[in-house]
Amino acid sequence: MRDIDVLLQEHRKFPPSDDFRSHAAITDRSLWDAASADYERYWAGEAARLEWMKPWTQVLDWKPPHAQWFTGGKLNAAANCVDRHVRPSTGSRRNKAAIIWEGEPGDRRTLTYWDLFIEVSKFANVLRQLGVKKGDRVAIYLPMVPEAAIAMLACARIGAIHSVVFGGFAPESLRDRINDAEAKVLITADGGYRRGGIVPLKRSADKALEECPSIEHVVVVRRRAGADGDEAFATMQDGRDHWWHRLMQRAPIACEPEPMDAEDVLYILYTSGTTGKPKGIVHTTGGYLTGCATTMRQVFDLREDDVFFCTADVGWVTGHSYVVYGPLANGATVLMYEGAPDWPEKDRMWDLCERHGATILYTAPTAIRAFMKWGSEWVTKHDLSSLRLLGSVGEPINPEAWIWYQQNVGGGRCPVVDTWWQTETGAIVISPVPGVTETKPGSATQPLPGYFPEILNNDGKPVPVGGGLLTLTKPWPSMLRTIWNDDPRYVETYFSKWTDRPDLYFAGDGARRDDEGYYWLLGRVDDVLNIAGHRIGTMEVESALVEHPSVAEAAVVGKTHDVKGQAITAFVTLREGKTGGHDLREELRDFVAQKIGAIARPDDVLFSADLPKTRSGKIMRRLLRDIAEGRALGDITTLADPNVVAQLKEQYEGSE
Repeated sequence: MRDIDVLLQEHRKFPPSDDFRSHAAITDRSLWDAASADYERYWAGEAARLEWMKPWTQVLDWKPPHAQWFTGGKLNAAANCVDRHVRPSTGSRRNKAAIIWEGEPGDRRTLTYWDLFIEVSKFANVLRQLGVKKGDRVAIYLPMVPEAAIAMLACARIGAIHSVVFGGFAPESLRDRINDAEAKVLITADGGYRRGGIVPLKRSADKALEECPSIEHVVVVRRRAGADGDEAFATMQDGRDHWWHRLMQRAPIACEPEPMDAEDVLYILYTSGTTGKPKGIVHTTGGYLTGCATTMRQVFDLREDDVFFCTADVGWVTGHSYVVYGPLANGATVLMYEGAPDWPEKDRMWDLCERHGATILYTAPTAIRAFMKWGSEWVTKHDLSSLRLLGSVGEPINPEAWIWYQQNVGGGRCPVVDTWWQTETGAIVISPVPGVTETKPGSATQPLPGYFPEILNNDGKPVPVGGGLLTLTKPWPSMLRTIWNDDPRYVETYFSKWTDRPDLYFAGDGARRDDEGYYWLLGRVDDVLNIAGHRIGTMEVESALVEHPSVAEAAVVGKTHDVKGQAITAFVTLREGKTGGHDLREELRDFVAQKIGAIARPDDVLFSADLPKTRSGKIMRRLLRDIAEGRALGDITTLADPNVVAQLKEQYEGSE
């Protein structure tokens, strides 16, 4: 296997402004120096910012590929996220907003830290009354409502392991995750709002539970207004099903947090696997909370009066780390929103930012490209002067999307922190620190203190400048510990790329490093194109396409070619008001060739109203490859809209 060729060049740079730097918490590289000199000591210092019930005896026990951090130490995640903020002795935040929530229909709730303390304590007692004990698994299948965060923290309070399943998943996906974890209790809702309609969660849960023998009780949040027991959405089974609000009416408040070993499991989060069987990523308590809390402060330059708006659902790791655990461990105010970003109009996000005074916005490149497609006029209708920092998460961001975000949403004044991390890393690994880092559009820039990524070739040799395989060479506190009930798969998936180096974590991503040490993510290695002996990352070709003024979004895949090995097929979504056709198709092919070279000129360009995406917004290139190769479509159960891929397949076959 050749190293990954680097074709796209980006030379624009944005240093921190004097105004931002003058107020930033971190303005020099002393933290990096400390972490490089003694990284165990560095992480011990960060962990000490948390509240521990018992001190640890060893910072790191590393027996590749298994790590234990802060061994012997005891703490509780819920106590760190809630209790310590309501004690007068610790600088009470009891009257500060912890969660500002808005539902899609416009209903609103604000929970102070004291409110959150009461709700979490009461629901922890509810779980205990239902027979949940330390180590039991609890499945959570909810819309983006405050009860989702309350349920997660209540599980953490009593030592139960939560497994949050995204509320958009079908019954089969919920069933498989419940059964793999052998969950004892399911927490769901009668429904949730999405684009003006109701997602019937309880009905989907009931379908899943037909084949889930481990579930003993179901707790149902009443999301819809009206009387209990709306037959259309929530048929309640006697003895098994309970309304959340009724259980809470009877629940006592006093609930002491369970002392948890630093290595006790906090949660399982399932992520799709290449075999089709979901992987239950296991995160433990002490190291995970240390990683989330630390990166939250550093990357977002967190201040006491910030309103932090992370648009991720709690069903994804971003929602775990940067809606719940990271912000609340730091006593921050989080803005949560239930619904779609374009309901009832395409300015809902900007309306939310304006009305609630959001200061930090953390969203996905997919969303940014959708905003680009809809047009900047939806943004300029609103006063976004409260924003001071923008973040990107989920996949590599195209340079033009980065620039659009910085200029149109940030008004040219807000730094953009483009973050790289994974479900498996638990917390951000590579990112600008906004008071220090000179940013480059499309680059995640450089590793945070205490993280040691490297780019290697297929033989495990370092690639100082250029493209290759992204790895982490040292363990880090928030790393996954195993795959639930399948440790051999953990070893095989993450630590077997280089058989003579079981200490190297392989991220599965291609990346390049430029001559200034900046990292540029190139997409999943599985998606790398092999064109006439050149290995090209999909991100570079897609970025070139998105740079064209007619293009809002693009996805590129390889199709078998008798001469070149693979030919490039591009699926393109146009901006509002633009139309496709033969002339634009040829223009785009030439545009890519001019930007990054003739080798990357797409053979096929197909215009589409939308692209197949998972419910977290990631483009499903596997399905696009199936379409381009004329194969039967693979699993589509995790798609946000399964109709998109069927329409694309029909359109592609008709164009041949």
